[in-house]
Amino acid sequence: MSMSKRALVSSLVGVAAVGGVVAGGLAASAASTPTEPTLTNGSARYTAPTASAAGSFTYSVDVTDDSGIRGLKVIAWPASSKLEPTKADLRYVDSAKCKSTSGDTSRCTYTFKVTKKEAAEAAKGTWNVSTLATAKDGGTAFVSKAATFEIAG
Repeated sequence: MSMSKRALVSSLVGVAAVGGVVAGGLAASAASTPTEPTLTNGSARYTAPTASAAGSFTYSVDVTDDSGIRGLKVIAWPASSKLEPTKADLRYVDSAKCKSTSGDTSRCTYTFKVTKKEAAEAAKGTWNVSTLATAKDGGTAFVSKAATFEIAG
């Protein structure tokens, strides 16, 4: 299991551990700085496991930058934990899968399977999603609360 999935599973049981990152880019020869990617049409969905199937958490968003998109990091965390991940924390979480939809926009989707045991141990109530988008030119956009979803209990 990857570190970010362990972090998400750990947060599901009330314990979270995330690391640090600094992302940036070099200035272009014209001394311009990288542009910041934009995130639009984001949504988070949690589906509880059933007797016959695992549950899941899915976050999808359109990410745009004039240089194109290098990637998107995602982590979900219970609002009750007061965790508040930072831009630096997102280094050690999994990346969403991004597919280009135009020259400067990609649709990024992250999915995590949830077992019955994990669902039973998960904090009930509101969860937040934090994201870090990175453009091909090195520009970044961190959104501490890109989306919310509920885990019923």
